[in-house]
Amino acid sequence: MTKFIPIIIFTIMLPIFFVGLSRNKSELPSPLIGKTIPSFSLPSLLDPSITIDQKSINGKFVLFNVWATWCVGCREEHEFLMDLSQRKEITIIGLNWRDNRADALNWLVNLGNPYEISIEDKLGRTAIDWGVYGAPETFLINSNGIIIHKHLGPLSEEDWNGDFKPLIMAKQR
Repeated sequence: MTKFIPIIIFTIMLPIFFVGLSRNKSELPSPLIGKTIPSFSLPSLLDPSITIDQKSINGKFVLFNVWATWCVGCREEHEFLMDLSQRKEITIIGLNWRDNRADALNWLVNLGNPYEISIEDKLGRTAIDWGVYGAPETFLINSNGIIIHKHLGPLSEEDWNGDFKPLIMAKQR
């Protein structure tokens, strides 16, 4: 009987592996979906004498984008974020994650600043509270401060039109 245990375990594990391999890798379930955004109080990236907290987000739909200068995917999505901010379809808030402040400021000067508010999370503690695994990650927050969607990886026009806009339209009805 004991010689069949590996076969039984393999048979049980096989469907689990297939489900895991067939999942969309840009979608990682977040326990924060449907919950109020985590509390935070961090300095503004542009002016560290100004403190930004979660109250800055309430009252409107917001894209909360976690980025860093060392992040290749962040550079990939930056042009789209610039375009989206110029279209003024939604407020974009940036959380600069575990980065060098001077590098982050140079990035925004050289590549453009799509963020209405930029927050500095030098130690990464706030990102942990948000359940961030890596950059870039983008959260859609409704006007009540509830997280309604999380996107992993670089954000694109296709993602915006396919995932984010339908959620915004459905929630505004």
